[in-house]
Amino acid sequence: MRLSRKLLAMLNINAKLGLMRRTQEPFRLEVADRLHSAAIHLLRHARQQDVRARQGPARLSALSVLVFAGPMALGQLAAAEQVKAPTMSRIVAGLERSGLAKIETDANDARRILVTATGKGKRLLQQARERRIRLLAETLSGLKEAEIEELLRAAELIERAVRQANPRE
Repeated sequence: MRLSRKLLAMLNINAKLGLMRRTQEPFRLEVADRLHSAAIHLLRHARQQDVRARQGPARLSALSVLVFAGPMALGQLAAAEQVKAPTMSRIVAGLERSGLAKIETDANDARRILVTATGKGKRLLQQARERRIRLLAETLSGLKEAEIEELLRAAELIERAVRQANPRE
């Protein structure tokens, strides 16, 4: 049985498409691995500046949630930070002792506490964020403008992918 050129071409295209589908997943995994590694290195590099805030990473992270998401119940904050409520209680107690957060009972439910960043907490977090951003900007200073624009586009793509994967956030 002789196959027409057109049919052979179609089979060839389908074979290539099948190969592309099979190779896309390993490629996506490779990109995900590289992004994961780069993100960890980038955050470790930026974290050098956090020493100046004189607060531990867990406290700064929880404070960041409070500053950018607003006041929330202890359980919500624990969920946002992916820790158990007792761990978050200790973190919040430290923030309160440092004057960076205040704890109030919920007006609607006296059993529930509401955690809020104080003005001092907001200032400390903003200063820490500015130091990190300045360090990262200095780190990027050796790149060409086109490369920096490429990084901006990559950041936009990552943000979009995360929004699509987590529409509630």
